[in-house]
Amino acid sequence: MEVERYTHQPVMLEEALAGLNIKEDGCYVDGTFGRGGHSRGILACLGTRGALLAFDKDPQALSAANDLMTDGRFAIRRGSFANLRKEADANGWLGKVDGILLDLGVSSPQLDDASRGFSFRDQGPLDMRMDPEHGVSAAQWLAQAKDTEIADVLSEYGEERFAKRIARAIVNARQESPIDTTQRLQAIVAAANPSWEKGKDPATRSFQAIRIFINQELEDLKTCLSAAVEVLAPGGRLVVISFHSLEDRIVKRFIREQTRGDELPPDLPIRHIEITPKMLMIGKAVMPSEAEVNRNPRARSAVLRIAERTAIK
Repeated sequence: MEVERYTHQPVMLEEALAGLNIKEDGCYVDGTFGRGGHSRGILACLGTRGALLAFDKDPQALSAANDLMTDGRFAIRRGSFANLRKEADANGWLGKVDGILLDLGVSSPQLDDASRGFSFRDQGPLDMRMDPEHGVSAAQWLAQAKDTEIADVLSEYGEERFAKRIARAIVNARQESPIDTTQRLQAIVAAANPSWEKGKDPATRSFQAIRIFINQELEDLKTCLSAAVEVLAPGGRLVVISFHSLEDRIVKRFIREQTRGDELPPDLPIRHIEITPKMLMIGKAVMPSEAEVNRNPRARSAVLRIAERTAIK
């Protein structure tokens, strides 16, 4: 499979670049390189003294970065953005990064390539790993997980109302034959789901939940957000693009907590103005324009949020 077969349009590129408020000589992090749309946009705004560090779990994404490897301002690491603090420390960037961009979820090339197993649209092996060379695939996990474990994942990460019913159906079906293809899992979930939402495949929530669980997406997000407070320079921006409510809820809660400052006992004699927030919310949540959604339907559920690091005391 050649990477060039699959294209990816960076979502809310102009809004993300504006949110980062890029300085020509600044240091920036792209936590999800994908096919490099956002990274290339950042590099185009940087001068000769600027720097960009990118992350991605997917080896195909690293291959897509080959043309940037001769740019001395650019570096990429294979792995999760959960490694942000470690890599920033190794680069001497702690407290010096001027902007961090996180474009969450799965990329279009990953969805469109049936061999990756992210989508039930086409028949493919049930893998779902963003890094297919490490960890347990979705098929391997479903082959051994208890029905209660499966139900918990479907409920927590997919907000699936019929999680227990679907989990039992999966366990029963695997006793007949292995669940190792996307369309077999889709058929099992669809048959077990008694209430189909109009315009949505009944397996959508289950596939989302299993993918998020397999790749530890929400745990990695929480780790990265926590590190961002320490990594960002005063005035540095955090820009996050989320695609479903679970991600956005975590981001929104994180920003709200950081704007409140340290948690102190309610009876402590400190005035509100003496509490220094670690971050400030910049504007309201930004949605993609109608023109972008028409051009790229996968952008329709995107939500972009911006926060700025306050002066460190």
